[in-house]
Amino acid sequence: MSLQALGITSGYRRNRPVLENVSLEIPSGKLIGLTGPSGTGKSTLARILASLDAPWSGEVRIDGSPVVGTKFSVPAALRGTVSMLFQSPRASTDPRQTLASIIGQPGDIASRSIDVAALAAEVGLTPDLLSRRPHQVSDGQLQRVCLARSLAQQPNYLICDEATAMLDAATTAALIRLIESRAAETGVGVLLISHDRELLGACCDVVHDLDSISA
Repeated sequence: MSLQALGITSGYRRNRPVLENVSLEIPSGKLIGLTGPSGTGKSTLARILASLDAPWSGEVRIDGSPVVGTKFSVPAALRGTVSMLFQSPRASTDPRQTLASIIGQPGDIASRSIDVAALAAEVGLTPDLLSRRPHQVSDGQLQRVCLARSLAQQPNYLICDEATAMLDAATTAALIRLIESRAAETGVGVLLISHDRELLGACCDVVHDLDSISA
């Protein structure tokens, strides 16, 4: 079982691709690293793998099933198997919501119960923080909230797009340990995208340079 990008070509403007015939596989239970210079399409590939954007050509497959469409046009059963953790937690959360509400969003969407307190504890958030709003906590704490929200989705695959870039070394290490632990316990496949090759080399099973996976 795996999340696959097969021959992906895409970019920001027609006839000016940033990705050309890129193929990548994220097997279940594995941590795969992806690195490369800024502007080479790492985030574009991440969004395509998460069904947020469509490629110009090529295909994404989730456990062998081709993904057709983007966002809510993708069947919920397929779309919900992939979750994405973004670089900026403030850009990916609603400032009007409490941290508890943010963590519980996947349950609201899927009409199922979420143990928000247990997830918060798993990612190292204390109960007193859950009634606060994003502006009342640090970037590191808010990124933990975003990770808890992703875990609440119960994905088969987790894409982390520079998710530790705005964090200090201690918070980065703690988040990586949480992700490694979840992968080992549940078999979730993880794609870690980062400029930090040393970080990727220390925690990933395989590290790819974006140039090396372009045909």
